[in-house]
Amino acid sequence: MSRNLDRRRALLTASAFWGAGLLPAMAQAPAWPAKPLRLVVPFPAGGTSDMLGRTMAAELSSALGQPVAVENIAGAGGATGSALVAKAPADGYTLLLSGIGHNAIAHALDPAPPYKEETDFIHISQLNAGPNVLVVPVGSPLRTLAELIDFAKKNPGKLTYAQVNASSGHLAMELLRQTLTTCVGAAAANNCSSPSFTGVQFAGGGPALAGLLDNQVSMMFTNQDAAAPHVRSGKLRALAVTSLFRNPLLPDVPSVSESGYPGFSAVSWAGLSVPAGTPAPIVARLEDEMTRRFKGTPAGRKLEEAGFVVVASRSADYTAFVRAESSRWGRVVRAAGIKAG
Repeated sequence: MSRNLDRRRALLTASAFWGAGLLPAMAQAPAWPAKPLRLVVPFPAGGTSDMLGRTMAAELSSALGQPVAVENIAGAGGATGSALVAKAPADGYTLLLSGIGHNAIAHALDPAPPYKEETDFIHISQLNAGPNVLVVPVGSPLRTLAELIDFAKKNPGKLTYAQVNASSGHLAMELLRQTLTTCVGAAAANNCSSPSFTGVQFAGGGPALAGLLDNQVSMMFTNQDAAAPHVRSGKLRALAVTSLFRNPLLPDVPSVSESGYPGFSAVSWAGLSVPAGTPAPIVARLEDEMTRRFKGTPAGRKLEEAGFVVVASRSADYTAFVRAESSRWGRVVRAAGIKAG
């Protein structure tokens, strides 16, 4: 009996010892999030990226019980804000609105980018996908894509477009130009011609759209949610959408694909990413909240009403998607010889 009692005392003493050792360690790991977060939107306020970022921030704030402040850090086609996030502490308090320009196009533009797409981020969830819309001022004589292409061929350099460097609209215009390129002769690569479009640089989607509305340029590709209100109000005319099929937001506007260029697709997208090294439990929590908050929910339906396809994907799927998009648009950029700036 005495031996058994001594044994129980030893076990209790050991348990108390180990418990005392664990308590300080547990106390040093406060529950996340314990303070406000920031979501970096690497484009100016007023554009589609800004709207998506603020929608995401509002939903995550509600889900996490902490404020999520949006910071617009524009520059270099989204690279400035993205580089800031890449170098931020991997503690779950700095988030990035990732997207096609700064996460799939920028590296093809810059041989020495300020961050490495494949190693500096963990991609949490793709929020959405949506087409660009080719729009012209309502006073333009161009009423169809065919008329625009014919005019461009007959009047080289006369058509200008609003260009936000490395954006989905910029690359959609370049993909259209490459699609319209024709080559003849034995040495086909040296005997090619294509319509001439002249890009006019703008800092972001909002300023670019304002420039088009002010007749500073002839046309632009812009996101469908940004274009639709101005099309409906009679300020802009939509000639084509860049998804394979028509968009429900603009059901009377044909796709480029159905307008004589089968397979043409240039879809914009955005999602949530964090710095590499962010703890796995935080990544999992953010991944779960993105799915819960946007898949089949009022917030998701609101985006769908704006013409977006809501994806709300898992991290592995988003990571694979970003890699595939980076490869695809890299080929377009290299073929065009587009550079950063």
